[in-house]
Formats: sequence, C-alpha cells, structure tokens
Amino acid sequence: MSVNAPGPSPSPSPSPQPGSWPAPPPHAADVLRSPQGLATALTALLSAGAAVDLFSAGVGLYTRKLMTDYAVDPAAVESGSLDLSDSLTTRTGFAQGLFALATAVVFIIWFHRVRCNGQVFRPDAFSRSAGWAIGGWFVPIGNLFIPYRTARETWEASTPYDPDGTHRRVSVAPVIAWWLVFIASEFLYRFASAQYVRAETPEEIRDASALNAAVDLTAVVAAVLAVVFVRKLTALQRARAEELLLRRTVPGAAAAAV
Repeated sequence: MSVNAPGPSPSPSPSPQPGSWPAPPPHAADVLRSPQGLATALTALLSAGAAVDLFSAGVGLYTRKLMTDYAVDPAAVESGSLDLSDSLTTRTGFAQGLFALATAVVFIIWFHRVRCNGQVFRPDAFSRSAGWAIGGWFVPIGNLFIPYRTARETWEASTPYDPDGTHRRVSVAPVIAWWLVFIASEFLYRFASAQYVRAETPEEIRDASALNAAVDLTAVVAAVLAVVFVRKLTALQRARAEELLLRRTVPGAAAAAV
C-alpha cells in the first residue's frame, strides 16, 4: 500500500471497489492492512482441522468399542483390529498436531493484523499495546484472559458508526462463544491426554478413548465458532475501512488502493 506525495491541489479519496480493501485515510497514525487473505487461509485451515478432529472422534469411538469387547472376551477381538486402532490413533494425532501448529501460526498473524487495524480505527479503545496480540498467548495464566480482552477490544474498535455518529451496536456473542468453547476444549484436551497416558487396562483405555472422542467433538465446535469470529471481525473491519475512506479526505494527498 502506498500514499501519493502531497500535490498542489486536493485530491478526493477514491470510491471503494467491490472485493478490494480500501486504502486508509492518509493522515492515519498507522497503516491499514487487509486481513482478508489471512482470514481465508484461516477458514481453510480451521475447516480442514475440524474434519481431521471429526475423523479422530470416530477413531476414538472405534477404539472404545474394541476395548469394550476386549474387556468381555479378549479372544473375540482380532489382533489386526487392535493394530488398525493403534495406527489410526497415531496418524490422526500426528495430523492434528500439524494442523494445530499451522492454524496457530496463521491465527496469531491474523490476530495481530486486525489488532493493528483496530488501533487505526480507535486508538483509545485498547488497554494494551498491539504486541500483546502476540505475546498474550504465551503468558502463563494470562493467556486465559489477555487474548480474549484483545479480541473484544478489537471487535469494539472495528464497529462501524451509525449515521448519527455513534458506534453501531454489534453483538459480541461470536467473541464470547468462540473463547469459552476454545478454552474448554484446551482444558479437556489436557485432562484427556493425561488420562490416556495413564490408561493401562482395557477398561481404562476404553474410557480414555471415549473422553478423547468428546474432546475432538468439542474441538470441532470450537473450530466452527472460530471461523464465525474470524469472518465476522474481518467483515467488520472492511466496513469500517470503507466508512473511513468515504468520510475522510485530506487536502494535498490521495490514497492509493492496495
């Protein structure tokens, strides 16, 4: 994104084109950067990760059934079925780890970008600097509430104005729902992992597999809510950026579109 050098006469801001991210007002303290591409990548990663989690839930239920039958009569369960269960569990766990890592990286980049955009929209809306959009995820205990507060402040800063000049009331339910289910899934994951590691008897493995399936299904719900949150916040920022472009012009400067 570039801004033209001052000229001898005022140049009005261009009208936003459908499907393009409008340029910021030239006098903005910071630069608006479109989060649309990152949001699209996140939607794809979250959707693919949810599909893997759903498959993993099926593997967990399959293992649970095998262990239930094995506890009653070990001879009734073929060794090939047990080997298949182990193989599927290992491979789906590896795939889940890869998707979780890739999604976390892209999400944090997107999260930092929308937070920086929020600073352009409303510099007074934040209680912490933009760096906390990244660092807040790595602070023990603090990561239970710092990212949520950053998300909520960014959401509110990105809310467009009504014609009377007041901020439009947009429900924060997508932020709250995403965060509550995400945190619940993280706690459940840690508890279920510990249970699975300690499981030795067929009954313990059966119960741990059922719990893992429940964790996977919770993760699917969290992924769906994350997609809603990401897409909604990205749309809010697009509307807010277009609003700024339409309302503000600066004598002697013209903003070039991305």
